[in-house]
Amino acid sequence: MIWLWWIGAALVLGVIETATADLTFLMLAGGALGGALAAALGAQVWVQAIVFAVVAALLLLAVRPWAKRHLAATTPQMRTNAEARIGRSATALTVIDARDGRINLDGEEWSARLADTPDAYGSNTAAHVDPGAGVRVVAIDGAVAVVVPQ
Repeated sequence: MIWLWWIGAALVLGVIETATADLTFLMLAGGALGGALAAALGAQVWVQAIVFAVVAALLLLAVRPWAKRHLAATTPQMRTNAEARIGRSATALTVIDARDGRINLDGEEWSARLADTPDAYGSNTAAHVDPGAGVRVVAIDGAVAVVVPQ
């Protein structure tokens, strides 16, 4: 019945892997499955531990680097959190100037300010944006969306 403990450990390590997405805990889960197989075949506990260690080490050293390269090559560079907001369109909720304002961005209210976009004469092309006007996010500065008029 000790093989059930190994299976449980593999499941717990698999759940932890979903939070880290680094493939380390997945390789350890594979080692735990190796320990479970050794236990199911009637091996002593110390043999199960050695099987776990060897399988996990082989997976970490041989499979994980290849899997990470493959994952990086097949997954596009995804922008997350604030980076994902850059380039999106939004609507001005209040007057937006170079110091402050509010926008509706993806259904959320954000603080905003106009980007410094000088024209050929060195002055800003827009002094402010009126409420209801469309803007585009060009950067995120802390918790403030930096926008330009659309």
